Amino acid sequence: MAKQDKDATFVGDSRVSAKRIPNISPAYSDFPGKNEPFWPNFLLKEWMVAAVCLVGFLVLTVSHPSPLTDKANPNDTSFIPLPDWYFLFLYQMLKYPWAAGDWVVLGIVVIPGIAFGALMLAPWLDTSKERRPSKRPVATGLMLTALVGVFYLTWAANHEYHLAHPDKGKGTGGKEGSSATAPAPADTSFKADALWKAQTSCMGCHGKNMEGGMGPNLQKIGATLDAAKITDTIKNGKGAMPGGMIKDDAEIAKLADYLAGLK
Repeated sequence: MAKQDKDATFVGDSRVSAKRIPNISPAYSDFPGKNEPFWPNFLLKEWMVAAVCLVGFLVLTVSHPSPLTDKANPNDTSFIPLPDWYFLFLYQMLKYPWAAGDWVVLGIVVIPGIAFGALMLAPWLDTSKERRPSKRPVATGLMLTALVGVFYLTWAANHEYHLAHPDKGKGTGGKEGSSATAPAPADTSFKADALWKAQTSCMGCHGKNMEGGMGPNLQKIGATLDAAKITDTIKNGKGAMPGGMIKDDAEIAKLADYLAGLK
């Protein structure tokens, strides 16, 4: 039988790769300016920044010790507590009607919850690969709005506090020891009328005998304010004092006449 040449044909399986490529990440040199190895390049930069911040913080703690105020005194009713500076913006926000009163849950739970929840979910909410702020207007705009709001509310809380509670011992010219704004000393022999002692809401700030406390001394208030101005203050408030503490107009008139006569 004659011999015949036969070609062998190999049929490949598409499920099996004909070219085996090892699972090796591409070199960083293939992407110049876009990537860098985590170790040691990126981690070294992080350590250098952390070291500079730590040294700066230590220098500040040594050169500027933490200021200490007066010792706690439970009998001092003039003390107005304030939260730490990093919570002042939340403290200020609760002064507005849309985040206080009947809406206080909105101010203490809902708004902070949405804000801090958005920070935690930011990597999933904004999946853009762009790193330039101009290419990410939504994320950039929200962050700038949050920063401006926090800075403004912090400043407003501090500003309003110092307006309502000026530093003790400082006059109008800002020099210590001036008597222009020094509180009038309380007269220990002064006894308030029964009309005053019936005003428990007023006594809480101004004292049982008008000697002052959280509010100013009223033992000689008639020397500076007349009955009309006192009535206006009681009805509308002034500074840190809220208005509307007394509802009866006749009672307000009697109290204003009494206070105006204290000279």
